[in-house]
Amino acid sequence: MSILDRILNSLDRVAPPTTVFAHCDLPCGVYDPAQARIEAQSVKACQEKHNGSDDHDFQTRAITIKEERADMVKHHLWVLWTDYFKPEHLEKHPDLHEMFWKATKTAGDAKKTNDESVGQRLIDEIDKIAEVFWATKK
Repeated sequence: MSILDRILNSLDRVAPPTTVFAHCDLPCGVYDPAQARIEAQSVKACQEKHNGSDDHDFQTRAITIKEERADMVKHHLWVLWTDYFKPEHLEKHPDLHEMFWKATKTAGDAKKTNDESVGQRLIDEIDKIAEVFWATKK
């Protein structure tokens, strides 16, 4: 048995490995609402492509991708809300909670519809959050 194997085996006896999760492999402190906006733009683009096609298989793919992207919007928004924004931000921007609630609800609504206006509303709501985000970065 090699020395590396002995070390690794001894570590297994000391403590079982622990799995941890973050929005990236290392909590880096790099946040940007652009990630959510890009996914929201994909949601709207998938709605447009779905509505512009008569191909059932293509429409099915567009719906699947749209739903995945809408989930990614929610993920990126929740990372911003839970990891970046602090109580002092909420004090200065008391409507912040409502803005996040609306945007994540709209992302959920976008999963259920191919109405492009819902996709656009999602982009607009993320843009409002981005305004507050960049104001806090000054």
